[in-house]
Amino acid sequence: MDDIDARYEVPRTADFIRSRAYTRVALQFPDEMLRDAAAVARALRRELAGGGGGGVKLFVMADTAYNSCCVDEVGASHIDAQCVVHYGHACMSPTSNLPAFFVFGKMPLDTNACGRSLLECSRESDKHILVLYGLEYAHAIDDLKAVVAELYKSHSGSVEVQYADVLCSVMSPSSAAEREHDQSDGNTHSNDVSIQSDGVATFVNNCCNVEGSKRKYNLGGLTWSTPIDDNMEDYVLYWIGQDNSAFANIVLTFNKCDIVRYDTVANQPSRDVSHLMKILRRRYYLVEKAKDANIIGILVGTLGVAGYLHIIEQMKYLIKAAGKKSYTLVMGRPNSAKLANFPECEVFVYVSCAQTALLDSKEFLAPVITPFEAVLAFTRGREWTGEYLLDFKDLITTEKPEISNKTEEARFSFIKGGYVEDSCTEGKEEQSETSLALAEVTEKALSIRNLNNDAVLYQGGANSAIDYLKARSYRGLTGEYEGPAPDSVLTGRTGRAAGYNHETTKSAQ
Repeated sequence: MDDIDARYEVPRTADFIRSRAYTRVALQFPDEMLRDAAAVARALRRELAGGGGGGVKLFVMADTAYNSCCVDEVGASHIDAQCVVHYGHACMSPTSNLPAFFVFGKMPLDTNACGRSLLECSRESDKHILVLYGLEYAHAIDDLKAVVAELYKSHSGSVEVQYADVLCSVMSPSSAAEREHDQSDGNTHSNDVSIQSDGVATFVNNCCNVEGSKRKYNLGGLTWSTPIDDNMEDYVLYWIGQDNSAFANIVLTFNKCDIVRYDTVANQPSRDVSHLMKILRRRYYLVEKAKDANIIGILVGTLGVAGYLHIIEQMKYLIKAAGKKSYTLVMGRPNSAKLANFPECEVFVYVSCAQTALLDSKEFLAPVITPFEAVLAFTRGREWTGEYLLDFKDLITTEKPEISNKTEEARFSFIKGGYVEDSCTEGKEEQSETSLALAEVTEKALSIRNLNNDAVLYQGGANSAIDYLKARSYRGLTGEYEGPAPDSVLTGRTGRAAGYNHETTKSAQ
């Protein structure tokens, strides 16, 4: 039981609950920690009873509606919880309504082997070393610092090593006034972060803020500062942890940096991040594929991260301004079977936290892209410069794109291998009379007469879900019948299947 108290920080969690006088607390566990959920709840209840908090009701949330790394505010609201204690890996996305207390866990780390690897890495490069890590290894960073300091003394090392800090362990939701903008910017005060907003139109990485002579970075629950004259390309990023979504967030955001990953299982470093660079090339292909789409599905991947409603509305305006049709879908965790129910959607925009935004859609009928990729695909004239943003808060803007009724000049499609003209639904509905009106009407009539239903079912053939539905041979059950009226109601057989009443009568005779 002492092991449970230490690994899940039961005393510190009890102090947090007592200090804020919470009486209804939700305990959120990921799948890999569910086996300890009952023991943790008993230990926490016992700790609260010993300190005068026996009236606190604890509720274990064993299944989340979306991603286990996000705080499940929807599930907690079902039991009127006043706060959520989140266990395990966390993306540290800002909450909207409920405060959250994070217990990251304590994964084992061989600090001696890691320190020697870090020293060797500093010898191979003349750049500064920035140590980043998974939040589950934060408990061992102080020991690692001591080991590295001793190694540098014995080897007369001079390369500077900088360590990132954990942004916070307690997160408070934004106030009602700040939620109107749905833009967040984390500020740390005594290990407690409060979400604030400024409503500034941006298309830059908001994880970097200039404060005096320093650049302050906040990404994935980690924070660090660099001199204002330094760029991130001047540092070697030394990641401690597994090759997971948190590491992918670091690599894609700082894809121009030299990156070394220390594998805590094999106890050896690795510089091979080529598979993540392949991800970038595939994402560029999906952006080009999205440019040719006419029907876009907006997948809601979170109901708790602050700003998700704002970015959904922004995506709607962006898609409409590009002359395309959008539909918003809320279905929990998406999979190929769920998305196959919407074959008319040629591409999906997945609105979720930064660490789950890269949804592998190789087995899906239609590609799934991020809001950042949607901005690249649906904004005419914008080119990809190599930067990559996974956090949709970096895209939130107060400016709405202009919706033009005029069709712009043709663009070159790398997927179709030729010039194409984007269809503009708004222009079709409000087309003015011109000298070429008769020719345009004739062209439409000819295209509709020669239109094949099978061609519409292929991607790019329909401009809306209605057009797609009209082209299908089966449109679902309806109450309209072209044939004669159905027969009158007849009385069926009665009794059991082993012997109906009329069958029993025949056997008796």
